[in-house]
Amino acid sequence: MENQMGLRHMLEHMDVVGWGTFLTLCGMGVLTLWFIIVGFIRNTGVRARAAKVVRTFWETQNPQEAIRAMEAQPKSEPFSKIALDCANAAAHHTKSEGSRLVEALNRSEFIDRALRQAVSRESGRLEGGLTLLASVGSTAPFVGLFGTVWGIYHALITIGASGQASLDVVAGPVGEALIMTCFGLGVAIPAVLGYNFFVRANRVTLAQFDEFAHDLHDYFATGARVGGGGGGATQRVPTPAPKPAKA
Repeated sequence: MENQMGLRHMLEHMDVVGWGTFLTLCGMGVLTLWFIIVGFIRNTGVRARAAKVVRTFWETQNPQEAIRAMEAQPKSEPFSKIALDCANAAAHHTKSEGSRLVEALNRSEFIDRALRQAVSRESGRLEGGLTLLASVGSTAPFVGLFGTVWGIYHALITIGASGQASLDVVAGPVGEALIMTCFGLGVAIPAVLGYNFFVRANRVTLAQFDEFAHDLHDYFATGARVGGGGGGATQRVPTPAPKPAKA
């Protein structure tokens, strides 16, 4: 009797709907595991480099050196991209003095808009994939439950056709069907835990984005390094030179 029960026996006797449900859960599980691993590596790298990148920016002697230091950072490093967008906005505004752009937006407003766009872009990249984890965490248990209900339905049909309804006959098929519910929970729980972990980690990083952006705004809008922005006492700095347009 034991060789007619269990996961192997269930897989051998599943129909198209059962296989579709099982493969859907497998796909959810693989995607969840992939994103958790990739997201953990990405978040760990960003948080490990954050303090160094910010410190490197504030320890430079002038904006030109700071820009070169930020350009040397990896393409996936968000803090350097925020700083570069801010520097480019300041340079563009300086280059456009006397134009309608300067008349419509002063230097502070123009830099602030560029910083908001940069922070929003990097925040969106950092939060990419959270929708997947939230969707898997909320739907996987119901997908597993659907597989269980479908399995029990077929098990009851088989039991009814055999004309036997004793406990030893019913327990095997029903127990096999319940495996789908366990599978659904096994996929959903890591997704929920991963989602909560990344939301918490991203909240800390987003706060660092905002803090760095405020300091950059003061630095490039006023032409001075304001105390508290990683540079100590207020220090006058030259306006960054416009960055040449790429061909």
